[in-house]
Amino acid sequence: MIVKIDILEYLLMIHYLSLACNRLKKTYQKLEVIKLALPNFEENLQKYAQLLVAKGINVQPGDWVKMTITVDQAPLARLITKEAYQLGAEKVIIKWSDDEISKLHYLHQPVEVLTDIPDYEIQESEDHVLNHRVSRLSIVSSDPGLLNEVDPTKVATYQNVAGKAFQAQRIATQNDDLKWTVAAAAGAGWAAHVFPELSTSEEQVDALWDQIFKTCRVYEDDPVAAWDEHKKLLNEKAAILNEIQFDALHYKAPGTDLTLGLPKNHIWASAESYNPKGEDFIANMPTEEVFTAPDTHRMEGVVRSTKPLSYAGTLIEGIEVHFKDGKIVDISAEKGDEAIKKLVQDNDGATGLGEVALVPDPSPISQSNIIFFNTLFDENASNHLAIGSAYPTTIQGGTKMSQEELLEHGMNTSTVHVDFMIGSDKMDIDGIKQDGTVVPIFRNGDWAI
Repeated sequence: MIVKIDILEYLLMIHYLSLACNRLKKTYQKLEVIKLALPNFEENLQKYAQLLVAKGINVQPGDWVKMTITVDQAPLARLITKEAYQLGAEKVIIKWSDDEISKLHYLHQPVEVLTDIPDYEIQESEDHVLNHRVSRLSIVSSDPGLLNEVDPTKVATYQNVAGKAFQAQRIATQNDDLKWTVAAAAGAGWAAHVFPELSTSEEQVDALWDQIFKTCRVYEDDPVAAWDEHKKLLNEKAAILNEIQFDALHYKAPGTDLTLGLPKNHIWASAESYNPKGEDFIANMPTEEVFTAPDTHRMEGVVRSTKPLSYAGTLIEGIEVHFKDGKIVDISAEKGDEAIKKLVQDNDGATGLGEVALVPDPSPISQSNIIFFNTLFDENASNHLAIGSAYPTTIQGGTKMSQEELLEHGMNTSTVHVDFMIGSDKMDIDGIKQDGTVVPIFRNGDWAI
């Protein structure tokens, strides 16, 4: 049988097929979020991947690399994997995640199921840490308010259980026993929070990628050389503070009057870290901070946050923390109050601080006047503190100390480490010497030393 088709019908069929193909193409492009309209985007994404591998975790021949990344960032994952193998990596392991699926798990799994972490996952983590010293590259891109509608108790319970289950990994990371880097990619949900004034998701994602590239110095002709110069400037500030060895710091700003003791033989660190082999790496990209640990036994006063905190998928704003006799005695927030209270109340060691970091208000991220709703960026626009564990690398001999010995030396130990931002152009910080001499460190949010 021969079917006759009118020429008009034929043309209409071709037209509708073309429309369908275009719709499929657009759908695919939305899934491949990374294909954007930024000038030279693919070239800059390639430079970014090279930077994360060569300068971030500094891949060496024979290294194992483990990357955590969301499925919508697959093109970046492929570039990173290719670059790692080209530098001689022996094995690259990818741990994929998906925001919407993660949210569904939290919403629908009973808490006893959600927190039942399989032994094989714990054993795999410990094997990677103890037997292979796997270099860890974490690419953050998630929606900062992803879990806002999830019961904060369920989120806090999971974070607590996971912190204990993967303790070996956390301790090895904080000791710099392995190389590690936290960096970012532009997720659509995150970009919508940062650039709500832009009319389309594509424009929002473009704008966020642009900021990631700027703050990580990808637009420089030689990003590696630019990072070397940046590290040099941060190291100079750290060297001054290490030579003086202040006994305490005094913070003054609207809503803040806080004195933090500093442990004897504390170490101010900056962008550059080293593993036991002496191989350097950059733990955070971007980074603008110089940091150490406070003496967790000597903390008095009150401090207010100046930027939102995204913790475990929940946005927290307007944090106020009161300290007495070296402990958090009261904490509240204007938004996310239950989540911040759960963080402190439900985690071992979370009534103490583990980090004090200095970031000048004129830093490039601060001067962008962008709230990123992401700690990796917002902490590098502002002085900040961290609730929870101290980095053993910030005290002499700390990596050789037990958890009990660290605590004896004033280094807080905990299953969590959560930064919150307190800096502004109105903040003054004084360093107090052992003899009581007061030396200005920050005035109006900028270096005075």
